[in-house]
Amino acid sequence: MQDLVVNNVFLLYVAAIVLLGILSSIAALRFGAPLLLVFLGIGMLLGEDGPGGLRFDSYVIAYLIGSAALAVILFDGGMRTRLSAIRSVAAPALALSTIGVLLTAGLTGLFAHYVIGLGWIISFLLGSIVASTDAAAVFFLLKSGGLKLRGRVGTVLETESATNDPMALFLTLALLDLALLGAAPNTASPFAGTVLLFFQQFALGALIGVASGFVLVSMLSRMPLPAGLQPLFVLATAITIFSVSTILNASGFLAVYLAGLVLGNRPVRAFPTLMRFMDSSTWMAQLVMFVVLGLLVTPSKMADYAYTALVVAIFLIFVARPLGVLASLAPFRFTITETTYVSWVGLRGAVSIFLATLPVLAGLPGAQLFFNLTFVVVLISLLAQGSSLGWAARRLKLALPDTAHSVNRFEIDLPGQQQLELVAYPVEAGCPYLSATYSAVWLKPVFVVRGDEVVSAEQAGPLTPGDYGYFLVPPDKVGRVDALFDTSATPLKASDLLGFAFDGGVDLRSLAEQYKFNLPNQLRELTATQAFEIEFGNVLNVGDRLDLGGVELVAVELAGDAVSQVVLELPEEPEWQDRFRDRLSRIAAVLRTRRRPS
Repeated sequence: MQDLVVNNVFLLYVAAIVLLGILSSIAALRFGAPLLLVFLGIGMLLGEDGPGGLRFDSYVIAYLIGSAALAVILFDGGMRTRLSAIRSVAAPALALSTIGVLLTAGLTGLFAHYVIGLGWIISFLLGSIVASTDAAAVFFLLKSGGLKLRGRVGTVLETESATNDPMALFLTLALLDLALLGAAPNTASPFAGTVLLFFQQFALGALIGVASGFVLVSMLSRMPLPAGLQPLFVLATAITIFSVSTILNASGFLAVYLAGLVLGNRPVRAFPTLMRFMDSSTWMAQLVMFVVLGLLVTPSKMADYAYTALVVAIFLIFVARPLGVLASLAPFRFTITETTYVSWVGLRGAVSIFLATLPVLAGLPGAQLFFNLTFVVVLISLLAQGSSLGWAARRLKLALPDTAHSVNRFEIDLPGQQQLELVAYPVEAGCPYLSATYSAVWLKPVFVVRGDEVVSAEQAGPLTPGDYGYFLVPPDKVGRVDALFDTSATPLKASDLLGFAFDGGVDLRSLAEQYKFNLPNQLRELTATQAFEIEFGNVLNVGDRLDLGGVELVAVELAGDAVSQVVLELPEEPEWQDRFRDRLSRIAAVLRTRRRPS
């Protein structure tokens, strides 16, 4: 009987933690606090040094919970990423994931050795642990803050954070082997197989992820799963992909991200419902993961490392990360403002903390140094960088209006086919649908609920405020219908962008000749409307971007299935360049005056 009471108290404790986290998130969003930091704080308050007094010191359990949570977060991030956007940033994101991580780790290691006085191996091991950006933090903070970034910056940041784990893990394992070799001199060479391990992690992870994604899409199309089981099936599959990849010595994080990417870019039955479920699952994963990490740490023991961690964090944020980003993005014609923002969003989070548990799990003497230092560095990163993402984007003129749609949509899955879904919307005064001058051919009204009556679309006539309209819509175009019934989102306008507005029928060859950029050959005979149709097909949305070779074309208005207005966004020239050029001109003028004979 006593065991039942203990179990019920445990369930009550867990439920209370979840409720506390949810309520705290509401307050944090209202006051602008970094949510991940709030979740960490809850865990620390519940821990042995806080009022909760809960003693939790199992690094193994924390690693398992965190790995599962990261798998869910990365899978959700992949589902929300457009494949067309990835294509244009694959090279710079890969450079950041490899060269950028390597340089950041090396510079931080040198700093830790010469300034702090740590040993060579310990210094570079610390640098490797904190070198990678955290996908959980990047995805979560960009999404929860509703931040829309100009150009390719947002996609680069998300792709980099999702793909840089193999390099960070490779460096950490190689240096951990070296450190263990110092503790046990008879150990075999630590370099045996480490290079192969890196390529195996990256290549095999990519192969498993892409293949698993296509298998999952096929299974969802063929299996007659009940509507309530489909999201659970997808969630369990994501964790399975991560686990199998890790067992095979592949990058589970990369595999699960790519599987989500494939699923999110293929036609899937009841996809909007699936996305809402994944959104809830991601919130829960973030909450549980960071609360557990907060429970794991003992604040009183971190006090001794606070100053050292602060020094390392300052160097990492203001020196190591910017230099690594600058070297990685130099060949890709990023502007100074874009490079600066990518440098600033070098968020450290759960991945760094998990890597810091590896020395503890491996039994390295003094391994608590890595965990405590890394934890404080993550706190500083979340506090300084995480709380200023929106401010920095606006300051650097990289933020766009929030065009996200938050409408009260109802969905009814139609079993036996995947081409159409039945969706319903409450009609509010001022929604764009009431004033639309066109009707997309794929948007088919079925019936209207008006008052207490249900009438056919033909009998109802035009919709009026207070109605509920029911439509047959292709699943991949539900987001576009959301925009027609949303009265809260800020529409994207040509004036929001740094460029020149044109009708969709503008000839791309003429634009290239007028604005002096190298247009890809396959686009030379197309109009802007045709180019967007070829690139995005049936999943076209306002805000989509088309890379024209150094410049970007942005869709700012749709008419039915086609782009009706675009903006040619040219690379911006930062203000400091103008000031620098003016100063050089004044100096040159003074020098010419002094050289003139009197």
